[in-house]
Amino acid sequence: MSSHSGMWKKTVFTYGIILLGSGILSFGLYNIHERTNVTEGGVLGMTLLLQHWFGFSPSVTSPLMDIACYLLAWRFLGNAFARYALAASLAFAGFHALWEQFPPLLPDLSAYPAIAAVAGALFVGLGVGLVVRIGGACGGDDALALCISHVARWPIARCYLLTDLTVLALSLSYISASRILYSLITVTLSSALIGWVQGTGRAPSKDGADGGAPETETA
Repeated sequence: MSSHSGMWKKTVFTYGIILLGSGILSFGLYNIHERTNVTEGGVLGMTLLLQHWFGFSPSVTSPLMDIACYLLAWRFLGNAFARYALAASLAFAGFHALWEQFPPLLPDLSAYPAIAAVAGALFVGLGVGLVVRIGGACGGDDALALCISHVARWPIARCYLLTDLTVLALSLSYISASRILYSLITVTLSSALIGWVQGTGRAPSKDGADGGAPETETA
């Protein structure tokens, strides 16, 4: 009986953290990113790049890339990842729809892009960090970073930074360096914060990489 009770409490705690992280992330994107045009790297940045150079609609490329990243991560991280990722994606969509029913709750930081970049990074880093700590993902970016971390045994922060910086470097082909600078601030801070949230309180992995990919069950 106590075993079942313990498993139930662990399940409630796990999905509670996923809900909290998804809510924080969606709140930041709605109140900061979408109002100030602060951008990230990863899948979002790649969809904009493909739209600019090839005319591919983000409505097509974004879900395709997300699905590809999810399938890749599922292959390496197992069924638990799939469950947590689905829960996080649904929670993110639900929270975002909720925020849309209200006017923005934070001041408009459009005139202060540096502050917007830092504030946006805090919401992304904390929200995504909580979900990733559990072993889930809110989007294709998170799934890809988790997969790279699992395979390469790298700290999760390094994996996020690698994918984000790659996309931002390619984006210099059509976005001014001054705009990319603020995006660089955002992705650097958010990657570091994700790594800190995901790795805090965990023992370093055997190869010495602190905050690596979480242990993910396969059933």
